[in-house]
Amino acid sequence: MKKMGCCANFLESSKPYFAMISLQFGYAGMNIITKKSLNGGMSHFVLVVYRHAIATAVIAPFAFIFERRGQPKITFPVFMQIFILGLLGPVIDQNFYYAGLKFTSPTFSCALSNMLPAMTFVMAVICRMEKIEMKKVRCQAKVVGTVLTVVGAMLMTLYRGGVVKMFWTKYIHLHTSAADKAANEHQNWFLGSILLIIATLAWASFFVLQTKALKTYKDHQLSLTSLVCFIGTLQAIAVTFVMEHNTSAWKHNSKMDIIAAAYAGIVTSSIPYYVQGLVIKQKGPVFTVAFSPLMMIIVAVMGSFILLEKIYLGGVIGAFLIVIGLYAFLWGEHKESKEKKAEEIIAEPMKCVQGNGNSVLIIEDIEANGVELKINKISAVTITMPIPEPTIKTNQMP
Repeated sequence: MKKMGCCANFLESSKPYFAMISLQFGYAGMNIITKKSLNGGMSHFVLVVYRHAIATAVIAPFAFIFERRGQPKITFPVFMQIFILGLLGPVIDQNFYYAGLKFTSPTFSCALSNMLPAMTFVMAVICRMEKIEMKKVRCQAKVVGTVLTVVGAMLMTLYRGGVVKMFWTKYIHLHTSAADKAANEHQNWFLGSILLIIATLAWASFFVLQTKALKTYKDHQLSLTSLVCFIGTLQAIAVTFVMEHNTSAWKHNSKMDIIAAAYAGIVTSSIPYYVQGLVIKQKGPVFTVAFSPLMMIIVAVMGSFILLEKIYLGGVIGAFLIVIGLYAFLWGEHKESKEKKAEEIIAEPMKCVQGNGNSVLIIEDIEANGVELKINKISAVTITMPIPEPTIKTNQMP
């Protein structure tokens, strides 16, 4: 029974980790498929509209079925939070990220997006959602891990080195199209970098604001996801009409465009918004974005298979630093969460009871969430301290 209980506790505590790792595989596939679609001539503005329209259509029915009761009132402050979330995520982040992806490559885009944990951590500190206590080892690990993640991403961007030949590249004979070759020859890396940095900043802001919105929709995450996707779709339509004057941009040029829109809408919009909301509610925004470096490693491997991207020595070294930084950050986050739980568990049973002229201090034995507090191996200790009654002098009647 104890072993089954330990396994159940392990699986329950591991859910956020498995969820975020799975999302990174989904994001990695989106980068490869979207790159192929953008190289084929699809407008990234139109792709954002289709992506979030599909996401709204997928997630809204579930929100109506499971969360139609007890909906929070949409006051003006709540509406503004949803409006800004739609603007930050579906509109600014996605449009700038797709534009940067079109000018660069999937691996390069993922490398720059690894600044997301650092940006989110800094913004969380500014918003007083995170505290920096450099005297504690766990906080030092989080800061060092964030720095290593950024250094690794920058190393991949600025230093290439020699080409690292993988064993599978000898047997892959894929042919890129003329559009792919033209795109690779005319990549504007500097402009793409600026666009990707703006997209990452918007995505970090989305995580921080989503934490506040979840306080209102703490029991209605599906509803919040549906509203954000719906408002974001309307905003993206308005932006597309302003930026795309050619009506032919709304037409699908190939099956890859349909696949890219459907995949992005279901796998990387509707599902991640909901799953990330659950993880943020349990672990916080910084924990959620700490897994983003894994996407870069996955994309680098997938890109060498599908897009024939070359893997350079700088990329390998940068990926190694990112993995070290990721685990250092998660170690600090894990230690911090354990300390908070221990403080909450220890604080509850300490009670001070007064009555009948006596003061009684009760210290109880605790066993909750695998944390035990024992005092001299005694399950309960009661210390009674009698307080002598003060003498009261009364005026004697003569």
